[in-house]
Amino acid sequence: MRGIAFIGGEGPAPEISGRLAGEAELCAAADSGLMAAEEAGLRPDWITGDMDSLDDMSRLEKYPADRVIRYSRDKDYTDTELVLELLWSRGCDEVWLIGGGGGRLDHLLAIRSLFEREKAPDRWITAREDSFCLDSAGTHTREFIRTPRSGVSAFPLGNGPWKIRSRGLKWPLDNVAWNRGFAGVSNEAPEGRFSVSVSEGRFLVILEGAAKVQYI
Repeated sequence: MRGIAFIGGEGPAPEISGRLAGEAELCAAADSGLMAAEEAGLRPDWITGDMDSLDDMSRLEKYPADRVIRYSRDKDYTDTELVLELLWSRGCDEVWLIGGGGGRLDHLLAIRSLFEREKAPDRWITAREDSFCLDSAGTHTREFIRTPRSGVSAFPLGNGPWKIRSRGLKWPLDNVAWNRGFAGVSNEAPEGRFSVSVSEGRFLVILEGAAKVQYI
């Protein structure tokens, strides 16, 4: 079951968010992510967080009290962590994050660090990027169709070792000697169609453009 989590920070345009939510069985919002969800014409199934970034607390009055899980600001987990755990606990085995772009660097790095964990989100869509987490132990192959020559970058995650193959990229990833802290940035697919397949380790594949991509 697929779940979508709206989180604070820059996300795609409302029409894109609404389309993405239509591909999920469960929708949740973390704090100010509720604002983005409602701007996309959505009514999340669940809302969680400390609500310190919500513009108007009266937004919550439209939802059943048992679907709003509020936390103190003095908590041990970020709102993004809380909404992920909520979706996983409700049976979602695939989770997408919508939002989280721009803003504070520490918040951006905190979201990125989630992809290093044993259980990680599967996709992250911001205002300018569409990122996929590919893991040799799970979803390890994707084929993409997108605007020719738009940017593609790959970052190894976790402890390694890492190995990834590509087809259709200007600079193939097959023989790259990946090490911790290394990255393959500013690659591109000249014809627009390309594929990546992870045979060892985990990678975050970042595509330029917010959800302007087809994938198989």
